[in-house]
Amino acid sequence: MLNSLQEMLAGANISPQTLVVLGVGFGAMLIVFGLSGTLAGKDPVLKRMEDQRRKRGASADMGILRQTSSDPKGLMKSLIPVDRHERSEIQRQLALAGFNSAHSVRNFYLMRLFLGFILPAAFLAMVWSAQTGLAILPIGIDAKFGGMSQTRIMQVLALLVALGFFGPAYWMRSRAEERRRAIDESFPNALDLIQISVEAGLGFDAAMVRVGNELSAAAPAISEEFLTAQREIQAGRSREAALYDMAARTGVEEVQAFASVVLQSMQFGSSISETLITYASEMRRNRELRAQEQANKLPVKMSGVMASLMLPALLILVLGPTILRFIEVFSK
Repeated sequence: MLNSLQEMLAGANISPQTLVVLGVGFGAMLIVFGLSGTLAGKDPVLKRMEDQRRKRGASADMGILRQTSSDPKGLMKSLIPVDRHERSEIQRQLALAGFNSAHSVRNFYLMRLFLGFILPAAFLAMVWSAQTGLAILPIGIDAKFGGMSQTRIMQVLALLVALGFFGPAYWMRSRAEERRRAIDESFPNALDLIQISVEAGLGFDAAMVRVGNELSAAAPAISEEFLTAQREIQAGRSREAALYDMAARTGVEEVQAFASVVLQSMQFGSSISETLITYASEMRRNRELRAQEQANKLPVKMSGVMASLMLPALLILVLGPTILRFIEVFSK
């Protein structure tokens, strides 16, 4: 095959040196076109169309409609999870805690990284100042830091790193639980006010806005959710998506049921006022049943606590004299 190729080149009067030059030139041309395509910007027309579309979207919702967190790029890949499922779960937990900004996920991971470094660094600075005799800290604390061994320093560093890294997650969960409890407690009053507003002649959207403004001081969490949902609806989002998103942000089952009931009532054309009255009575009945359930569980929980506190004292009273008598008899 090599001989036949050489015969073809000889017949075409093409030398091997010419073939090498042509191959090098073709490779250089591919490299130049590849680099130019990589480094060149977008087509001006496409770039202008994309800018106009972005401006229309920003002017339509004024930044109200929230976008999901984009995929991390560059150095952020080492700080923020690339997996969208994990990132969405963190974003959902942050939304439950009341953090709904577009950069909440990034800020959360940056805060974890910052605390994971700054707490150990501050501790090492205090240990260094105590052991070098700078005496920045008070005398008692300075002496305590100065006498720490290397093993103790490593233990404290590990504890501070864990505290700085896992502390924000624990704080986020506790804040989300506190906010969910606040919404759960204030939602019945908000529902009653919506019902009264609708019966007074306001539309459902106007009633939510009015109740949200009225509860801004007494119940800021549910007020913020009502007003945010209405702003999203006014910005062009569908009522179904806005209400279901509000229910997902609160994490309260009653709010989720409220969104479903209202949307079904609007879909089938039934009276919103009657729907709210029926749902309010059912919600009160469910809350009463839950309260009765907790009250019925109380004696069982109290019996365990009382038994753990009373049994040791009872055993001492019953067996104490007998044990003392045996000790007295066998000690002679």
